[in-house]
Order: sequence, then C-alpha cells, then structure tokens
Amino acid sequence: MSIIEDIKFQYKIGGIANKMIYWNVGIFLLSIPFFYQFKQGVFDYPSWLAVSSEPLAIVYKPWTLLTYAFFHDGFLHLFFNMMVLNFASRLYLTFFTQKQYLGLYLLGAIFAGIVYVLSFYLFGQSWIMVGASAAIMALLVATTTYQPLMEIRLLLIGNVKLWHITGVILLLDLLQIQLGNTGGHIAHLSGAFFGYIYIKLLQNGTDLSRIVSSVIDFFANLFSPKKATPFKKVHVNPKKPTVKRESKIVAKDKTQQQIDEILDKISQSGYDSLTAEEKEFLFKAGK
Repeated sequence: MSIIEDIKFQYKIGGIANKMIYWNVGIFLLSIPFFYQFKQGVFDYPSWLAVSSEPLAIVYKPWTLLTYAFFHDGFLHLFFNMMVLNFASRLYLTFFTQKQYLGLYLLGAIFAGIVYVLSFYLFGQSWIMVGASAAIMALLVATTTYQPLMEIRLLLIGNVKLWHITGVILLLDLLQIQLGNTGGHIAHLSGAFFGYIYIKLLQNGTDLSRIVSSVIDFFANLFSPKKATPFKKVHVNPKKPTVKRESKIVAKDKTQQQIDEILDKISQSGYDSLTAEEKEFLFKAGK
C-alpha cells in the first residue's frame, strides 16, 4: 500500500476528528504555493479567505467567518493547533456525538470571528486573522465545562484535572492579550466562552449544533438528485393482477359448479344418464 492509499484509507475509516485534522493539514499544504511569500517568509492570505476586522468585509464575504478557521500562518501554528485539536477532540467525543462535534467546531469559529471583528472595529484597527484556535478552544472548554474533574495523565507530570489544563491555557491567553497577536487571543477567549455557553444550553435542553445539522441537511437535499416518486408504480401495477385474480376466481366457480351438477346427476341416475356434451365436459375437466 502506497502512502497516498494509506492516507485515503485512514481518512475513510477515521471519525470526524481525524477528518478535521486532515482538512486543516491539507488546506495548509495547498495554501503554500498560492499564498506563501517565499521572499518574505510569510503567508499573505486574501481578504476573501481570512476574516477581516472590517465589518463591511463580513457583510460582503460572510463565508470568511468559516474559511479562516481552516488556514494557518505557519507550520508551527498548524502543528500546535493540531496537537491541541487532537487532544480536545478525543476528550469531547468521549461524551458527545460527531454531529455535535462538527456543530460546535463551526459555530465556535463563527462566534469567535464575529467577536474579533467587533473588537478590532472598536479599537479602530484593521487586520485579518486565520487559524483554528478559536474552534479548538470551544471544544476544549465545552468538555471541561461538562467534566471539569476528569483526570488526565500528562507525561512527566502525572495525573491532573482537566480544568487545570484548560485554566492554564486560558490564563496564558489573558496574560498575552496585550503583548502581541491580540486578535488571536481575543478569538481564543471568545471560542472558549462559546464552548461554555454551548454546554450550559445543552444541559438545559437546547442543542445549538442542530442548527448546523439542519443547514447541512438542507443543502444536501437541495443538491442531491431527486428520486422518482413511487406514485406511478402504486397506481398502475395493482390493477391488472386484481382483475386477473377476479376473472380466475369467477371462472373457477362456474366450472366447479357445473362439475358439481354433473356429479349429482351421476349419483342419482348413473353415468349413462349424462348427455354427450356433459360427458365431454367432464372428461376435459378431469384432465
């Protein structure tokens, strides 16, 4: 089996978490020849892919509230995000379904993107943002909110509570919010907040992930080929067999009735009392 075939096989048998990692890595690799500036050593993403802090950009390009969450501005950015995504995904899927996973990932990214735009607009700054960090934080904080005392075994440290890990990550975001990458840290904290709200609503009976499921089902039904309705089959097919059965039953009743009459005549007057036509009919019926 070649490497390409192995990747396809792993993607096919893997769950939603594996697929999400494959999508992030695949899109990052595709973005290198298109958006990486080799002379400057940086990525230069266009405004129709990265989320912009300009509110009008969101109005004209609303899809960027999702696309930004699948692009990264460097290998290390991708590497650390995928490590945390793998960690958070395994914990989240211990308690929740794959549909809830996809719904929270996408809604967390959208919510964080909106907060980012509003924040930078209030600051009077214009910038763009990429990265899956906000969606990942939504997954991690959602799991922590649901099971804060869950024990996690860390290498060289030992067993710690899940809320300890999440708390340290959130604290680092808060401490670094003024040091650099302000937009990124705002998005992280926004995604974390959405994860918390999502679980609280879910515990009260409201599953926000159904919004995403409904939208996906709508577009799936919209673009899927329509099947022919079974009306014609139901309307046409039953008629002929029904008529045939009735005609057979009627024919069978008449024949049997005539046979019974001939047999009665034989029992009363004997076979010789039958006419030539009755004898011939009885002979054919016997065959």
